[in-house]
Amino acid sequence: MTATQDRAPSTTQGGGVAERLAEALRPFVGGDLPVRLRAWDGSETGPLDAPLVELRTPDAIRRLLWHPGELGAAQAYVTGEIEVHHDLDAALTHVWSVAAERGLSGVRPSPKAFVQALRTAVDVGALGRPPAPPASQARLRGRLHSKLRDSRAISHHYDLSNEFYSLILEPQMAYSCGYHRSDDPSYTVEDAQRDKLDLVCTKLGLEPGMRFLDIGCGWGSLSLHAAEHFGAQVVGVTIAAEQKKFIDERIRERGLEDRVEIRLQDYREIPEAHGRGAGPFDAVGSLEMGEHVGERNYATYARVLHDAVKPGGRVLIQQMSRAGGRNGHPGGGPFIESFIAPDMTMRPVGETVAYLERGGLEVRDVHGMREHYVKTVAGWLENFEAHQAELTALTDEEVVRVWRLYLVGGAMAFRDGRMGVDQILMVRPGAAHTLPAVRDF
Repeated sequence: MTATQDRAPSTTQGGGVAERLAEALRPFVGGDLPVRLRAWDGSETGPLDAPLVELRTPDAIRRLLWHPGELGAAQAYVTGEIEVHHDLDAALTHVWSVAAERGLSGVRPSPKAFVQALRTAVDVGALGRPPAPPASQARLRGRLHSKLRDSRAISHHYDLSNEFYSLILEPQMAYSCGYHRSDDPSYTVEDAQRDKLDLVCTKLGLEPGMRFLDIGCGWGSLSLHAAEHFGAQVVGVTIAAEQKKFIDERIRERGLEDRVEIRLQDYREIPEAHGRGAGPFDAVGSLEMGEHVGERNYATYARVLHDAVKPGGRVLIQQMSRAGGRNGHPGGGPFIESFIAPDMTMRPVGETVAYLERGGLEVRDVHGMREHYVKTVAGWLENFEAHQAELTALTDEEVVRVWRLYLVGGAMAFRDGRMGVDQILMVRPGAAHTLPAVRDF
């Protein structure tokens, strides 16, 4: 059955706050509520078999009045002012489906509907000053994509603690889309990340003794893999102090001090990209870092990729894509931009290719991997749920709710095609390259 047909009848208990809110919301949701609504006074209304959404306090409505749509709903959810008594993925999928069926993206309620909604808010005690932003919401200042602001944006997301991420990611700590070569139930997200790292190193043509630059190296999964399994001499750069500390310890544990160097360094400061240091690298990789450099700085990033590699050398980036900024939100929407990845920018993959070509690189392959991210996030979410108690002890309930919404919403975006991820393989012109004419990867 469809999301709006053959649904169980709607019932109301007591004609309280829930029913009054449902009536006020009709012009905004195109008819009856798509969910079962429970209000703070205990009243309920809506289809009996729909996901149950509870408004625990008038602050939930207050947030939605001050920040209509995704941001207000996300703020209320992460603070616990809204609870979803249902599988979150199924509930959000149902709401998205109803919104699409009703064409709600084009709905423009009348002034009368807004006046009635405000009157209802007053009547139920939900009108007032905006509640304070959640503690987990990013608060960045300074010039967009200045080095200081970029550092603070990265710290907001990555410096929760290495232990926090170790409970969600697999042992390699690869925080990017995996490459799933098997549907066998015994095949894990760890296997997929290993296969992704093998794929990247193979595409780059890494061989023993080659000098490899890993821009935005994260917790070092690619840097360590390239050194251990392909014999490369690796330089990794990150602006997250916690990540460098983590990788340096793994380098010591594995005896790779002579093969891996990790720098706490902005990509714009890589000396080899400015004609200094030991000269250009044989190959350059950058996994899901380009989203964070911003629109204005992407040409600089592309030029660094070009200048850091020798003529004829290969460059590979893995980067998320999006078919245009939604409602002026190039980073994926108000929630992602406010709570997860401030200042992030995504664009259609074709626009990214154009940037890279203008930066002087020759694009040879574009490998779409969107479906792989659905499986990767599913593995992370399984780890997240299994370690919820430990994650809460490390942070707090609000951060855990942020991450549940982030993982569930991210998987949906890739599943439904609102976001993609691609590996883009390039070479620097100026000398013969060694890419095979027939690919075996």
